[in-house]
Amino acid sequence: MVLQAEEGLITPSVRALVATAVPAERDAVAQAFPGAGEAIRLPGAPEGPDLPGVSVVRTAAGYDLLAAGVGPARAAASTATALTAAAVGGAPYGLVVSVGIGGGFQPGAPLGSLVVADAITVADLGAESADGFLPVTELGFGTVTHRSPASLVRAVSEAVGARVGTILTVSTVTGTAARAAELRARHPRALAEGMEGFGVAEAAAAHGVPVLEIRAVSNPVGPRDRAAWRIGDALAALTEGFGKLAPALESWNTHDQ
Repeated sequence: MVLQAEEGLITPSVRALVATAVPAERDAVAQAFPGAGEAIRLPGAPEGPDLPGVSVVRTAAGYDLLAAGVGPARAAASTATALTAAAVGGAPYGLVVSVGIGGGFQPGAPLGSLVVADAITVADLGAESADGFLPVTELGFGTVTHRSPASLVRAVSEAVGARVGTILTVSTVTGTAARAAELRARHPRALAEGMEGFGVAEAAAAHGVPVLEIRAVSNPVGPRDRAAWRIGDALAALTEGFGKLAPALESWNTHDQ
């Protein structure tokens, strides 16, 4: 089957799917591992050179890297496809990691820093009312937060030197100081925002697989000032962080699973 593990390529302790939004983030993660990865097309994926979420890049270190697409809906669909393919193929994943660059709430998450989520929260799923925003849970539906195993968050944050807090998922990126202040008022532990984490977490939860989110801060949350963005630094932080990640995952899986 397409995602069946090949001897010597998958670490025996944890098989992880790493979901990024775009190929540049996926490639930054891939640079942490020696050797070229093997691209494996997911079953039923449409043909096309620019279609995200149609294949995984398998590394010798035991990570499958997926450019899942931008936004929570596409990320959820692509991640669910990969999880299903792996399970049907007899080699299910033991962990899903949502990874990418994102905005950081200042001063808690400086540019170039890494943030690990202990809570993956969707910030704009709900309804506006005369009394303000109502999350979907207050309307009687669904969930707004997924939590990662505390032992995993602790092991990873210590290994990569990351800050720990809530990472918000938004469908519309924050572009004003007023919006940033509103989000911080509703989510005082928020350190970063991205567009895919909650979608990836929803797919992982549907498969009963633990999930983790890691963001490298490329810009402040607030007014959009492209001249102040540090995308290259954030991608480099992802590469450096993943170079330190494997021992933490090995330790977590061995002692806490």
